[in-house]
Amino acid sequence: MAEDDAKDEAAARLEAGRVLFAQPCTFLRGVADLSGLPASDLPEVAFCGRSNVGKSSLVNALTGRKTLARTSNTPGRTQEINLFTLGGEGRPRLMLADLPGHGFARAPKAKVDAWTRLVNAYLKGRPPLRRVLLLVDARHGLKGIDREVMTMLDGAAVNYQVVLTKADKPGKKALFDVLAATRAALSGHVAAHPDVLTTSAQTGEGVPEVRAALAEIALPAGDGTA
Repeated sequence: MAEDDAKDEAAARLEAGRVLFAQPCTFLRGVADLSGLPASDLPEVAFCGRSNVGKSSLVNALTGRKTLARTSNTPGRTQEINLFTLGGEGRPRLMLADLPGHGFARAPKAKVDAWTRLVNAYLKGRPPLRRVLLLVDARHGLKGIDREVMTMLDGAAVNYQVVLTKADKPGKKALFDVLAATRAALSGHVAAHPDVLTTSAQTGEGVPEVRAALAEIALPAGDGTA
């Protein structure tokens, strides 16, 4: 009976995620300075990670829109905080923030430094921010810059959850090892969500589970703000 209840609960979570992300997702604005961030009562989720880790690709996979967020194989394509509302015309339930990447990018150093300061200030001081999805390439695992961001979020008491991307690239054994190492590394971080998600924007692996996790953060249906 308990096993059946757990299965029913898991199915309900996945369905809630599917319903949420079946709603319209609309680009709101790109923000190059904190003063451009809108006042908002919506719960906000940020997609954060190293340059070229797959943030925009995951946003597109979640929303089922191939070109909603701009993607590129060139690190540093996203140079602003791009905001999207999710949940229907006039009744949004969630704000999504696609952030510029940390670390190496093919852009002038001054520009990279500027957007890094912007991202760090946003992550530490955005009141509606409910969760940061820290995306990590499943082929490489946590890097130094990821650990720096984790420590920063711990200090700011901002909840974050690690999402392994490109899970179709490594073999099963390599993916298992990276997943285990990531879980072990998170055990000492106070603001880290205990569940590590694995995803592939190419195959769709893990996308329903990410949708389900974000549906738990979104406003209930019918309670969105205009």
